[in-house]
Amino acid sequence: IRYYNEVPVEKRVFKNLQLFMENKSAGDDLFDRLNTQIMNKHLNELMEGLTAKVFRTYNASWTLQQQLDELTSADDTVAEKILSYNRANRAVAILCNHQRSVPKGHAKSMEKLKEKIEQKKDSIMEMERQVQDAQRQAKRGSVKEKVVYDKKKKALDKLRDQLVRLNVQETDKDENKSIA
Repeated sequence: IRYYNEVPVEKRVFKNLQLFMENKSAGDDLFDRLNTQIMNKHLNELMEGLTAKVFRTYNASWTLQQQLDELTSADDTVAEKILSYNRANRAVAILCNHQRSVPKGHAKSMEKLKEKIEQKKDSIMEMERQVQDAQRQAKRGSVKEKVVYDKKKKALDKLRDQLVRLNVQETDKDENKSIA
């Protein structure tokens, strides 16, 4: 996938780029005299053991840590922490230009996930009604009815957790569609 990015540069940089582009065709490399060996030799002169690969790994690790510090909180749920981690990882993937085209089945997959979310919401609404009924019966009922109420309340909490996970999955999947 072609990398395209516009950034403001100093006039001197712009002039140098224009000079580099002289006598070149549309498909030619801009820095045709620069290769990995020359770059690695120069980097190694600056710092022993430094290569383009080492620099790229360092830059990616540093970016991941910065993003994790920025996006996570100790109070977050596990699902929120996973989403934050995946977002930090995406930031690194963008930095390293790990791109892909959107998968053909993405829209259909997202549609199915949205249907699951709607079904889960319906299940939650139904379970909320059952919990209210069980609560009324438990107030004037026996120990058995109180146990039924507790079970239904736990089932409702479980359904809510599942909905949170599905929502996180939906967000994650959509944000990940063009990042490799």
